[in-house]
Amino acid sequence: QVRLVESGGGLVHAGGSLRLSCAASGSFFSINAMGWYRQAPGKQRELVSTVTSDGSANYADSVRGRFTISNDNAENTVYLQMNRLTPEDTAVYYCNANARSRSWTRRADYWGQGTQVTVSS
Repeated sequence: QVRLVESGGGLVHAGGSLRLSCAASGSFFSINAMGWYRQAPGKQRELVSTVTSDGSANYADSVRGRFTISNDNAENTVYLQMNRLTPEDTAVYYCNANARSRSWTRRADYWGQGTQVTVSS
């Protein structure tokens, strides 16, 4: 099983920055990719950004150029640097890991508990 613990959410004014962190722990064979999703009130959960273990990053159009994802494979940690935040970025941000629990099992998605990001206008 993979346990994900997020940190770094909070309240910030529009135009400000926040950095989210997510550390994976537990018993698992490998992590293929880690990333961030978000869910605003009344909306579906949406992709924000993902990064594979070899460093290939993917961004939603709404955050490209403002957010930067990075990972530390040795620490099984993923970071999301969020700059030029707007009220539209307000949401609960969930960490995701696509991982294989054992060498013979299929990859599965694991989720953190979520961290609130609130951007005031």
